Amino acid sequence: MEEKISCDGGHEFKLLLSCPSGLSPSQVSVVFDEAYDRIPHSDSSLEHSISEIWDARVQQSSSLYNGTKFRYGGYNFDVGNDPKQQPHVSLQLGLTDYRTFVGTNLSPIWERYLVPSEDDCIQCQHTSSPLGNGAVVETSDKKILVLQRSNKVGEFPGYFVFPGGHPEPQEVGIISHEGFQELNQCRTINNKVSQEMFDSIVREVVEEIGAPADSLSSPIFIGISRRVMNVRPTAFFFIKCNLQSDEIQQLYSSAQDGFESTQLYAVSMTADGIVYIICWQ
Repeated sequence: MEEKISCDGGHEFKLLLSCPSGLSPSQVSVVFDEAYDRIPHSDSSLEHSISEIWDARVQQSSSLYNGTKFRYGGYNFDVGNDPKQQPHVSLQLGLTDYRTFVGTNLSPIWERYLVPSEDDCIQCQHTSSPLGNGAVVETSDKKILVLQRSNKVGEFPGYFVFPGGHPEPQEVGIISHEGFQELNQCRTINNKVSQEMFDSIVREVVEEIGAPADSLSSPIFIGISRRVMNVRPTAFFFIKCNLQSDEIQQLYSSAQDGFESTQLYAVSMTADGIVYIICWQ
């Protein structure tokens, strides 16, 4: 199901999973397990470089802090044999942290962590690969919202991106894998993490563009992409907003996380326009 999207400027993405009709929360589940954690590289110098790179970044920016993130470990997609059966995707997630992300995916030598393989998850087994999220937000006047990232952020400053961030383990009480070994506990935490996939993208949109939560529709899951450069994975969602683009522009000026971006753009929703946005990211 992988498809590579090439853009001007050398920015490429792998479309790992595409669900163009969208999946509701009932059609998306999560398997949270340490089996999907990062595998340390056998090269000790590479492993040591993670700390070196992180320490150097912290010295450059005292605002950087480490935090736990969900690690993307793959998915299972079931379209079902019965035409009446709804498709279902199961996301496979482990744990990682921002420090390891900076030291592997964002490392100048990130390619050295990759394993030669056609299997995406094997290829990236030594990278942190925290699962990000992004939202294609459609306004009531049929525009798509795009942010230009601040030059002060740690990852891809100045780039054009969809609103988004990360689902957060802390939001569902996860700081490690300990305590979730029992079957009933696994089911409970898997359900909580699955809900966090949808709750987190609403939080990110509210915090980054300033639109109130009650102006947004329930998100639908539309797929997963991975940036070819630094193999960063992102889960994407589609959300409708019942406000017009000019109303959102006014709200954006007081958005909670407005410091992460410098400008909000409303782009016409055409096929060419969407491809152009993807190329900007």
